[in-house]
Amino acid sequence: MNLLETTLRRTILPVLAGLLACSRTPGPEVSPLPIPTQPVVSDSQMSDVVLAGSVNAGDYSSNTAGDLDRRTAELFRDALRVDATIPMPPDSGLAGMSTEAAPSWDIDVRSYEAFARVRHYVAAFTGPSKGRFVERLSIGTRYEPMIRAKLRAGELPEDMYYLALVESGYNPHAYSRAAAVGMWQFMTTTAKGMGLRVDWWIDERRDPVRATDAAVRFLRGLNEQFGSLYLAAAAYNGGPGRVARGLTRYASELEGSTGDDMFFALAEKKYLRNETRDYVPQLIAAALVAKEPDRYGIVLDAREPFTYDTVMVGPSVPLAVIAEASGASVAMIQELNPHILRGMTPPANRDSFKVRIPPGTRSRYDSVLAAIPGETMVGARVVRAEKGATWASLAKKAKVSSRALPLYNPKVKPAKKSGVIAAGTSVLVPTAAVIAAALPVPDPAIERYGSGSRTHVVRSGENLSVIAKRYKTSPAAIMRLNRLKKPMIFPGQELNVRR
Repeated sequence: MNLLETTLRRTILPVLAGLLACSRTPGPEVSPLPIPTQPVVSDSQMSDVVLAGSVNAGDYSSNTAGDLDRRTAELFRDALRVDATIPMPPDSGLAGMSTEAAPSWDIDVRSYEAFARVRHYVAAFTGPSKGRFVERLSIGTRYEPMIRAKLRAGELPEDMYYLALVESGYNPHAYSRAAAVGMWQFMTTTAKGMGLRVDWWIDERRDPVRATDAAVRFLRGLNEQFGSLYLAAAAYNGGPGRVARGLTRYASELEGSTGDDMFFALAEKKYLRNETRDYVPQLIAAALVAKEPDRYGIVLDAREPFTYDTVMVGPSVPLAVIAEASGASVAMIQELNPHILRGMTPPANRDSFKVRIPPGTRSRYDSVLAAIPGETMVGARVVRAEKGATWASLAKKAKVSSRALPLYNPKVKPAKKSGVIAAGTSVLVPTAAVIAAALPVPDPAIERYGSGSRTHVVRSGENLSVIAKRYKTSPAAIMRLNRLKKPMIFPGQELNVRR
Protein backbone atom coordinates (compact mmCIF):
# COMPACT_ATOMS: atom_id res chain seq x y z
CA MET A 1 0.00 0.00 0.00
CA ASN A 2 1.55 3.33 -1.03
CA LEU A 3 1.58 6.53 1.01
CA LEU A 4 -1.35 8.08 -0.89
CA GLU A 5 -3.58 5.04 -0.29
CA THR A 6 -2.66 4.94 3.37
CA THR A 7 -3.43 8.64 3.80
CA LEU A 8 -6.78 8.26 2.06
CA ARG A 9 -7.82 5.33 4.23
CA ARG A 10 -6.71 6.82 7.53
CA THR A 11 -7.97 10.39 7.08
CA ILE A 12 -10.33 11.14 4.21
CA LEU A 13 -12.31 7.90 4.02
CA PRO A 14 -13.31 7.84 7.73
CA VAL A 15 -14.59 11.42 7.35
CA LEU A 16 -16.59 10.46 4.27
CA ALA A 17 -17.96 7.46 6.17
CA GLY A 18 -19.13 9.74 8.96
CA LEU A 19 -20.80 12.12 6.51
CA LEU A 20 -22.53 9.20 4.80
CA ALA A 21 -23.88 7.90 8.13
CA CYS A 22 -25.02 11.36 9.22
CA SER A 23 -26.92 11.88 5.94
CA ARG A 24 -29.19 8.89 6.59
CA THR A 25 -32.83 9.26 7.58
CA PRO A 26 -33.01 9.40 11.41
CA GLY A 27 -33.83 6.02 12.88
CA PRO A 28 -32.36 3.05 14.72
CA GLU A 29 -29.38 2.72 12.39
CA VAL A 30 -25.79 2.70 13.63
CA SER A 31 -23.83 5.96 13.45
CA PRO A 32 -20.03 5.96 12.93
CA LEU A 33 -19.70 5.45 16.69
CA PRO A 34 -23.13 4.52 18.10
CA ILE A 35 -24.77 6.50 20.87
CA PRO A 36 -25.93 4.56 23.94
CA THR A 37 -29.67 4.69 23.21
CA GLN A 38 -29.53 3.10 19.78
CA PRO A 39 -30.77 -0.47 19.28
CA VAL A 40 -28.09 -2.38 17.39
CA VAL A 41 -26.92 -5.66 15.94
CA SER A 42 -30.05 -7.04 14.35
CA ASP A 43 -29.41 -8.66 10.98
CA SER A 44 -31.04 -5.78 9.09
CA GLN A 45 -29.15 -3.12 10.99
CA MET A 46 -25.82 -4.85 10.56
CA SER A 47 -26.10 -4.33 6.80
CA ASP A 48 -26.04 -0.61 7.58
CA VAL A 49 -22.94 -1.03 9.72
CA VAL A 50 -21.11 -2.45 6.73
CA LEU A 51 -22.42 0.27 4.38
CA ALA A 52 -21.35 3.02 6.74
CA GLY A 53 -17.79 1.66 6.99
CA SER A 54 -14.91 3.09 4.97
CA VAL A 55 -15.32 1.28 1.65
CA ASN A 56 -15.86 -2.03 3.45
CA ALA A 57 -12.46 -1.72 5.15
CA GLY A 58 -12.15 -4.48 7.70
CA ASP A 59 -15.33 -6.06 6.34
CA TYR A 60 -14.09 -9.65 5.76
CA SER A 61 -17.20 -9.84 3.57
CA SER A 62 -17.48 -13.65 3.61
CA ASN A 63 -19.02 -13.41 7.09
CA THR A 64 -22.64 -12.44 7.64
CA ALA A 65 -24.05 -10.22 10.37
CA GLY A 66 -25.41 -13.37 12.00
CA ASP A 67 -21.89 -14.79 12.21
CA LEU A 68 -20.72 -11.64 13.98
CA ASP A 69 -23.63 -11.78 16.39
CA ARG A 70 -22.78 -15.38 17.26
CA ARG A 71 -19.14 -14.54 17.90
CA THR A 72 -20.17 -11.60 20.07
CA ALA A 73 -22.33 -13.98 22.12
CA GLU A 74 -19.44 -16.43 22.37
CA LEU A 75 -17.16 -13.68 23.60
CA PHE A 76 -19.38 -13.08 26.61
CA ARG A 77 -21.13 -16.38 27.26
CA ASP A 78 -20.02 -19.53 25.50
CA ALA A 79 -16.28 -19.18 25.03
CA LEU A 80 -15.41 -19.33 28.73
CA ARG A 81 -16.70 -21.49 31.53
CA VAL A 82 -16.43 -20.22 35.08
CA ASP A 83 -17.27 -22.26 38.14
CA ALA A 84 -19.79 -20.39 40.26
CA THR A 85 -18.17 -21.59 43.49
CA ILE A 86 -14.86 -19.85 42.75
CA PRO A 87 -14.65 -16.52 44.62
CA MET A 88 -14.58 -13.30 42.60
CA PRO A 89 -13.01 -9.99 43.70
CA PRO A 90 -15.10 -8.19 46.33
CA ASP A 91 -16.97 -5.06 45.30
CA SER A 92 -15.47 -2.09 47.10
CA GLY A 93 -18.58 0.02 46.65
CA LEU A 94 -16.68 2.64 44.66
CA ALA A 95 -18.53 3.84 41.59
CA GLY A 96 -18.65 6.53 38.97
CA MET A 97 -15.13 6.44 37.59
CA SER A 98 -14.46 9.58 35.60
CA THR A 99 -12.51 9.92 32.41
CA GLU A 100 -10.69 12.83 30.84
CA ALA A 101 -12.57 14.91 28.29
CA ALA A 102 -10.04 14.10 25.58
CA PRO A 103 -8.90 10.49 25.91
CA SER A 104 -5.77 9.22 24.25
CA TRP A 105 -4.63 5.74 23.32
CA ASP A 106 -1.14 4.32 22.98
CA ILE A 107 -2.33 1.72 20.47
CA ASP A 108 -3.62 2.83 17.07
CA VAL A 109 -7.40 2.79 17.33
CA ARG A 110 -8.27 5.94 15.39
CA SER A 111 -6.98 4.58 12.07
CA TYR A 112 -9.38 1.65 12.26
CA GLU A 113 -12.45 2.91 14.14
CA ALA A 114 -14.47 3.27 10.90
CA PHE A 115 -13.80 -0.32 9.85
CA ALA A 116 -16.98 -2.36 9.68
CA ARG A 117 -15.66 -5.06 12.01
CA VAL A 118 -14.63 -2.53 14.66
CA ARG A 119 -17.93 -0.67 14.34
CA HIS A 120 -19.87 -3.89 14.89
CA TYR A 121 -18.15 -4.57 18.20
CA VAL A 122 -18.43 -0.96 19.35
CA ALA A 123 -22.15 -1.27 18.67
CA ALA A 124 -22.36 -4.60 20.49
CA PHE A 125 -20.38 -3.43 23.54
CA THR A 126 -22.60 -0.37 23.91
CA GLY A 127 -25.83 -2.11 22.95
CA PRO A 128 -27.04 -5.67 23.61
CA SER A 129 -23.80 -6.76 25.32
CA LYS A 130 -23.37 -3.57 27.30
CA GLY A 131 -24.25 -5.08 30.68
CA ARG A 132 -21.73 -7.89 30.41
CA PHE A 133 -19.11 -5.56 28.93
CA VAL A 134 -19.45 -3.12 31.83
CA GLU A 135 -19.40 -5.94 34.38
CA ARG A 136 -16.13 -7.31 33.02
CA LEU A 137 -14.58 -3.89 32.67
CA SER A 138 -15.51 -3.21 36.31
CA ILE A 139 -13.80 -6.43 37.40
CA GLY A 140 -10.75 -5.30 35.47
CA THR A 141 -10.39 -2.17 37.58
CA ARG A 142 -9.06 -4.36 40.37
CA TYR A 143 -6.15 -5.49 38.22
CA GLU A 144 -5.71 -2.48 35.93
CA PRO A 145 -2.99 -0.61 37.90
CA MET A 146 -0.90 -3.79 38.18
CA ILE A 147 -1.33 -4.79 34.52
CA ARG A 148 -0.61 -1.31 33.16
CA ALA A 149 2.51 -1.04 35.32
CA LYS A 150 3.84 -4.37 34.02
CA LEU A 151 3.07 -3.47 30.39
CA ARG A 152 4.89 -0.17 30.88
CA ALA A 153 7.88 -1.89 32.46
CA GLY A 154 7.91 -4.35 29.55
CA GLU A 155 7.99 -1.45 27.06
CA LEU A 156 4.58 -2.33 25.63
CA PRO A 157 1.61 0.03 25.18
CA GLU A 158 -0.48 0.15 28.33
CA ASP A 159 -3.70 -0.15 26.36
CA MET A 160 -2.84 -3.75 25.58
CA TYR A 161 -4.52 -4.06 28.98
CA TYR A 162 -7.77 -4.54 27.05
CA LEU A 163 -6.43 -7.77 25.56
CA ALA A 164 -7.25 -9.47 28.86
CA LEU A 165 -10.82 -8.21 28.62
CA VAL A 166 -11.20 -9.94 25.26
CA GLU A 167 -9.40 -13.05 26.50
CA SER A 168 -11.19 -13.64 29.79
CA GLY A 169 -13.05 -10.61 31.11
CA TYR A 170 -10.18 -10.33 33.65
CA ASN A 171 -11.28 -13.56 35.31
CA PRO A 172 -8.34 -15.52 36.81
CA HIS A 173 -10.47 -18.70 36.71
CA ALA A 174 -11.62 -18.50 33.08
CA TYR A 175 -11.39 -21.91 31.39
CA SER A 176 -11.85 -22.21 27.63
CA ARG A 177 -13.08 -25.10 25.55
CA ALA A 178 -9.50 -25.55 24.34
CA ALA A 179 -8.31 -25.91 28.00
CA ALA A 180 -6.66 -22.47 28.04
CA VAL A 181 -6.73 -21.12 31.58
CA GLY A 182 -6.64 -17.85 33.46
CA MET A 183 -6.89 -14.16 32.82
CA TRP A 184 -4.43 -14.41 29.91
CA GLN A 185 -5.67 -17.80 28.66
CA PHE A 186 -2.42 -19.78 28.49
CA MET A 187 -2.28 -23.36 27.33
CA THR A 188 -0.25 -25.61 29.62
CA THR A 189 2.72 -26.05 27.29
CA THR A 190 3.00 -22.35 26.50
CA ALA A 191 2.68 -21.45 30.18
CA LYS A 192 5.47 -23.80 31.17
CA GLY A 193 7.58 -22.47 28.34
CA MET A 194 7.11 -19.00 29.81
CA GLY A 195 8.29 -20.21 33.20
CA LEU A 196 4.93 -20.60 34.94
CA ARG A 197 4.36 -23.44 37.35
CA VAL A 198 1.52 -25.70 36.23
CA ASP A 199 1.04 -28.94 38.13
CA TRP A 200 -1.56 -30.73 40.24
CA TRP A 201 -1.15 -28.35 43.18
CA ILE A 202 -0.29 -24.99 41.65
CA ASP A 203 -1.48 -23.39 38.41
CA GLU A 204 0.16 -20.01 37.94
CA ARG A 205 -1.93 -19.35 34.84
CA ARG A 206 -4.59 -18.37 37.41
CA ASP A 207 -2.20 -16.05 39.25
CA PRO A 208 -2.92 -12.48 38.01
CA VAL A 209 0.60 -11.30 38.79
CA ARG A 210 2.69 -14.18 37.46
CA ALA A 211 0.45 -14.70 34.43
CA THR A 212 0.64 -11.00 33.55
CA ASP A 213 4.44 -11.16 33.72
CA ALA A 214 4.36 -14.10 31.30
CA ALA A 215 1.85 -12.41 28.98
CA VAL A 216 4.01 -9.28 28.77
CA ARG A 217 7.09 -11.32 27.89
CA PHE A 218 5.14 -13.32 25.34
CA LEU A 219 3.56 -10.27 23.68
CA ARG A 220 6.89 -8.44 23.61
CA GLY A 221 8.49 -11.38 21.83
CA LEU A 222 5.64 -11.61 19.33
CA ASN A 223 5.81 -7.87 18.67
CA GLU A 224 9.53 -8.15 17.96
CA GLN A 225 8.91 -11.12 15.66
CA PHE A 226 6.14 -9.55 13.56
CA GLY A 227 6.86 -5.83 13.89
CA SER A 228 3.21 -5.07 14.64
CA LEU A 229 1.17 -5.05 17.83
CA TYR A 230 -1.94 -6.23 16.02
CA LEU A 231 -0.13 -9.09 14.31
CA ALA A 232 1.31 -9.91 17.74
CA ALA A 233 -2.22 -9.94 19.19
CA ALA A 234 -3.41 -12.19 16.37
CA ALA A 235 -0.48 -14.52 17.02
CA TYR A 236 -1.28 -14.51 20.74
CA ASN A 237 -4.77 -15.72 19.90
CA GLY A 238 -4.23 -17.95 16.88
CA GLY A 239 -0.61 -19.01 17.29
CA PRO A 240 2.59 -17.43 15.95
CA GLY A 241 3.09 -20.27 13.49
CA ARG A 242 -0.30 -19.71 11.88
CA VAL A 243 0.30 -15.99 11.43
CA ALA A 244 3.82 -16.51 10.12
CA ARG A 245 2.66 -19.08 7.57
CA GLY A 246 -0.09 -16.73 6.40
CA LEU A 247 2.35 -13.88 5.91
CA THR A 248 4.58 -16.16 3.88
CA ARG A 249 1.78 -17.62 1.79
CA TYR A 250 0.38 -14.22 0.82
CA ALA A 251 3.65 -12.28 0.78
CA SER A 252 3.24 -11.03 -2.79
CA GLU A 253 -0.37 -9.96 -2.23
CA LEU A 254 0.48 -8.22 1.04
CA GLU A 255 3.34 -6.27 -0.50
CA GLY A 256 2.94 -2.59 0.31
CA SER A 257 1.13 -3.21 3.59
CA THR A 258 3.17 -2.40 6.67
CA GLY A 259 2.82 -2.35 10.44
CA ASP A 260 -0.65 -2.83 11.87
CA ASP A 261 -2.22 -2.52 8.40
CA MET A 262 -0.69 -5.93 7.70
CA PHE A 263 -3.10 -7.62 10.10
CA PHE A 264 -6.18 -6.32 8.29
CA ALA A 265 -4.68 -7.16 4.92
CA LEU A 266 -4.03 -10.73 6.08
CA ALA A 267 -7.47 -11.00 7.68
CA GLU A 268 -9.09 -10.29 4.31
CA LYS A 269 -7.46 -13.46 2.88
CA LYS A 270 -9.77 -15.83 4.79
CA TYR A 271 -6.70 -17.66 6.08
CA LEU A 272 -6.93 -16.92 9.80
CA ARG A 273 -9.60 -18.55 11.93
CA ASN A 274 -12.71 -16.41 12.34
CA GLU A 275 -11.98 -16.02 16.04
CA THR A 276 -8.54 -14.58 15.25
CA ARG A 277 -9.86 -12.31 12.50
CA ASP A 278 -12.30 -10.77 14.98
CA TYR A 279 -9.82 -10.68 17.86
CA VAL A 280 -8.08 -7.42 16.92
CA PRO A 281 -11.34 -5.60 16.05
CA GLN A 282 -12.64 -6.64 19.48
CA LEU A 283 -9.48 -5.25 21.12
CA ILE A 284 -9.80 -1.94 19.25
CA ALA A 285 -13.52 -1.65 20.02
CA ALA A 286 -12.96 -2.41 23.70
CA ALA A 287 -10.29 0.30 23.93
CA LEU A 288 -12.49 2.83 22.10
CA VAL A 289 -15.47 2.29 24.39
CA ALA A 290 -13.61 1.81 27.68
CA LYS A 291 -11.71 5.08 27.39
CA GLU A 292 -14.82 7.12 26.60
CA PRO A 293 -17.34 5.72 29.09
CA ASP A 294 -19.28 8.97 29.41
CA ARG A 295 -19.92 8.99 25.68
CA TYR A 296 -21.72 5.66 25.94
CA GLY A 297 -23.42 6.16 29.29
CA ILE A 298 -21.11 3.68 31.04
CA VAL A 299 -20.53 3.84 34.78
CA LEU A 300 -18.06 1.37 36.28
CA ASP A 301 -18.13 -0.13 39.76
CA ALA A 302 -14.48 0.30 40.59
CA ARG A 303 -12.83 -2.38 42.72
CA GLU A 304 -10.05 -2.00 45.25
CA PRO A 305 -6.63 -2.43 43.57
CA PHE A 306 -5.05 -5.87 43.74
CA THR A 307 -2.59 -5.20 46.57
CA TYR A 308 -1.27 -7.54 49.24
CA ASP A 309 1.43 -8.47 51.72
CA THR A 310 3.35 -11.73 51.39
CA VAL A 311 4.45 -14.37 53.87
CA MET A 312 6.53 -17.52 53.50
CA VAL A 313 4.68 -20.70 54.45
CA GLY A 314 5.78 -24.32 54.79
CA PRO A 315 4.38 -27.35 52.95
CA SER A 316 0.81 -28.64 53.44
CA VAL A 317 -0.38 -25.58 55.37
CA PRO A 318 -4.17 -25.11 55.04
CA LEU A 319 -5.48 -21.85 53.59
CA ALA A 320 -7.82 -21.81 56.58
CA VAL A 321 -4.81 -21.47 58.90
CA ILE A 322 -3.35 -18.65 56.79
CA ALA A 323 -6.72 -16.92 56.89
CA GLU A 324 -6.94 -17.25 60.67
CA ALA A 325 -3.42 -15.89 61.19
CA SER A 326 -4.02 -12.89 58.94
CA GLY A 327 -7.50 -12.16 60.27
CA ALA A 328 -9.02 -12.66 56.83
CA SER A 329 -11.67 -14.99 55.47
CA VAL A 330 -10.73 -18.10 53.52
CA ALA A 331 -12.46 -16.55 50.49
CA MET A 332 -10.14 -13.53 50.69
CA ILE A 333 -7.07 -15.76 50.82
CA GLN A 334 -8.40 -17.76 47.86
CA GLU A 335 -8.99 -14.59 45.87
CA LEU A 336 -5.44 -13.36 46.51
CA ASN A 337 -3.99 -16.79 45.72
CA PRO A 338 -6.15 -18.26 42.93
CA HIS A 339 -3.22 -20.40 41.78
CA ILE A 340 -3.34 -22.58 44.92
CA LEU A 341 -5.68 -25.32 43.76
CA ARG A 342 -6.16 -27.83 46.59
CA GLY A 343 -6.87 -25.76 49.68
CA MET A 344 -3.34 -25.92 51.09
CA THR A 345 0.23 -25.16 50.08
CA PRO A 346 1.92 -27.91 48.02
CA PRO A 347 2.80 -30.97 50.13
CA ALA A 348 6.14 -31.71 48.48
CA ASN A 349 7.55 -28.19 48.50
CA ARG A 350 11.21 -28.36 49.48
CA ASP A 351 11.36 -24.69 50.38
CA SER A 352 8.82 -22.39 51.95
CA PHE A 353 6.04 -21.19 49.67
CA LYS A 354 5.12 -17.54 49.13
CA VAL A 355 1.48 -16.76 49.96
CA ARG A 356 -0.39 -13.46 49.68
CA ILE A 357 -2.38 -12.04 52.57
CA PRO A 358 -4.47 -8.83 52.73
CA PRO A 359 -2.41 -5.62 52.91
CA GLY A 360 -1.72 -4.42 56.43
CA THR A 361 -2.12 -7.84 58.09
CA ARG A 362 1.53 -8.85 58.08
CA SER A 363 2.17 -7.33 61.50
CA ARG A 364 -0.26 -9.67 63.27
CA TYR A 365 0.38 -12.74 61.14
CA ASP A 366 3.50 -14.15 62.86
CA SER A 367 2.24 -13.75 66.43
CA VAL A 368 -1.14 -15.31 65.74
CA LEU A 369 0.41 -18.14 63.72
CA ALA A 370 2.72 -19.02 66.62
CA ALA A 371 -0.31 -19.60 68.86
CA ILE A 372 -2.04 -22.03 66.45
CA PRO A 373 -1.68 -25.69 67.56
CA GLY A 374 0.87 -27.68 65.57
CA GLU A 375 -1.55 -30.40 64.48
CA THR A 376 -3.82 -27.74 62.94
CA MET A 377 -0.93 -26.53 60.81
CA VAL A 378 -0.82 -29.80 58.86
CA GLY A 379 -3.42 -29.96 56.11
CA ALA A 380 -2.92 -33.60 55.14
CA ARG A 381 -1.30 -36.77 56.46
CA VAL A 382 0.01 -39.85 54.73
CA VAL A 383 -1.55 -43.24 55.52
CA ARG A 384 -0.75 -46.70 54.17
CA ALA A 385 -3.59 -48.47 52.45
CA GLU A 386 -4.45 -51.78 54.13
CA LYS A 387 -5.53 -54.85 52.21
CA GLY A 388 -8.89 -54.30 50.51
CA ALA A 389 -8.86 -50.53 51.07
CA THR A 390 -10.94 -48.34 48.74
CA TRP A 391 -11.51 -44.62 48.48
CA ALA A 392 -14.77 -45.09 50.35
CA SER A 393 -13.24 -47.02 53.25
CA LEU A 394 -10.33 -44.58 53.61
CA ALA A 395 -12.68 -41.60 53.49
CA LYS A 396 -15.00 -43.12 56.09
CA LYS A 397 -12.12 -43.64 58.49
CA ALA A 398 -10.89 -40.09 57.95
CA LYS A 399 -14.42 -38.62 58.03
CA VAL A 400 -14.04 -36.85 54.69
CA SER A 401 -15.66 -37.14 51.29
CA SER A 402 -14.63 -40.16 49.21
CA ARG A 403 -14.91 -38.03 46.06
CA ALA A 404 -12.24 -35.66 47.39
CA LEU A 405 -9.51 -38.20 48.05
CA PRO A 406 -8.57 -38.85 44.39
CA LEU A 407 -7.92 -35.10 43.99
CA TYR A 408 -5.08 -35.37 46.49
CA ASN A 409 -3.71 -38.62 45.08
CA PRO A 410 -3.61 -38.23 41.28
CA LYS A 411 -0.99 -40.97 40.89
CA VAL A 412 -2.90 -43.59 42.89
CA LYS A 413 -4.83 -45.85 40.50
CA PRO A 414 -7.26 -48.33 42.14
CA ALA A 415 -8.16 -51.55 40.32
CA LYS A 416 -10.71 -50.73 37.60
CA LYS A 417 -13.32 -53.33 38.49
CA SER A 418 -13.04 -53.65 42.24
CA GLY A 419 -11.83 -50.15 43.10
CA VAL A 420 -9.35 -51.69 45.54
CA ILE A 421 -6.12 -49.80 46.22
CA ALA A 422 -2.98 -51.93 46.38
CA ALA A 423 -1.97 -52.73 49.97
CA GLY A 424 0.89 -50.55 51.22
CA THR A 425 0.15 -47.68 48.85
CA SER A 426 0.84 -44.25 50.37
CA VAL A 427 -2.34 -42.19 50.35
CA LEU A 428 -2.53 -38.49 51.20
CA VAL A 429 -5.60 -37.77 53.34
CA PRO A 430 -6.54 -34.07 53.67
CA THR A 431 -8.54 -32.49 56.45
CA ALA A 432 -12.12 -31.35 55.97
CA ALA A 433 -10.97 -27.71 56.14
CA VAL A 434 -8.53 -28.26 53.29
CA ILE A 435 -11.14 -29.97 51.13
CA ALA A 436 -13.58 -27.10 51.76
CA ALA A 437 -11.01 -24.57 50.47
CA ALA A 438 -10.07 -26.55 47.34
CA LEU A 439 -11.07 -25.30 43.91
CA PRO A 440 -13.20 -27.49 41.61
CA VAL A 441 -10.73 -27.46 38.72
CA PRO A 442 -9.74 -30.14 36.20
CA ASP A 443 -6.31 -31.60 35.66
CA PRO A 444 -4.04 -28.62 34.79
CA ALA A 445 -2.04 -30.83 32.41
CA ILE A 446 -4.97 -31.17 29.97
CA GLU A 447 -4.12 -29.99 26.46
CA ARG A 448 -6.47 -29.92 23.50
CA TYR A 449 -4.81 -29.44 20.14
CA GLY A 450 -6.03 -29.86 16.60
CA SER A 451 -4.83 -32.91 14.73
CA GLY A 452 -1.71 -32.80 12.62
CA SER A 453 0.07 -30.13 14.66
CA ARG A 454 3.64 -29.57 13.48
CA THR A 455 4.64 -26.89 15.92
CA HIS A 456 7.03 -26.67 18.83
CA VAL A 457 6.66 -24.48 21.92
CA VAL A 458 10.04 -23.11 22.93
CA ARG A 459 11.21 -24.01 26.42
CA SER A 460 13.69 -22.13 28.56
CA GLY A 461 17.29 -22.82 27.50
CA GLU A 462 16.46 -23.98 23.96
CA ASN A 463 17.88 -22.43 20.81
CA LEU A 464 17.22 -22.90 17.11
CA SER A 465 20.01 -25.43 16.70
CA VAL A 466 18.65 -27.67 19.47
CA ILE A 467 15.13 -27.50 18.06
CA ALA A 468 16.26 -28.05 14.47
CA LYS A 469 18.23 -31.16 15.48
CA ARG A 470 15.20 -32.57 17.30
CA TYR A 471 13.00 -32.26 14.20
CA LYS A 472 15.72 -33.16 11.69
CA THR A 473 15.69 -29.78 9.97
CA SER A 474 17.93 -26.71 9.96
CA PRO A 475 17.84 -23.41 11.88
CA ALA A 476 17.63 -21.56 8.55
CA ALA A 477 14.56 -23.57 7.53
CA ILE A 478 12.82 -22.81 10.82
CA MET A 479 13.63 -19.13 10.40
CA ARG A 480 12.10 -19.12 6.91
CA LEU A 481 8.95 -20.95 8.02
CA ASN A 482 8.40 -18.53 10.87
CA ARG A 483 9.52 -15.33 9.16
CA LEU A 484 12.21 -14.77 11.78
CA LYS A 485 14.47 -11.86 10.91
CA LYS A 486 17.03 -12.85 13.54
CA PRO A 487 18.03 -16.26 14.99
CA MET A 488 16.41 -15.26 18.28
CA ILE A 489 13.58 -17.12 20.00
CA PHE A 490 11.96 -16.82 23.40
CA PRO A 491 10.34 -19.24 25.88
CA GLY A 492 6.67 -19.82 25.15
CA GLN A 493 7.02 -19.00 21.45
CA GLU A 494 5.29 -21.41 19.10
CA LEU A 495 7.39 -22.35 16.07
CA ASN A 496 6.41 -24.11 12.91
CA VAL A 497 9.09 -26.78 12.56
CA ARG A 498 8.04 -28.73 9.45
CA ARG A 499 6.08 -28.02 6.32
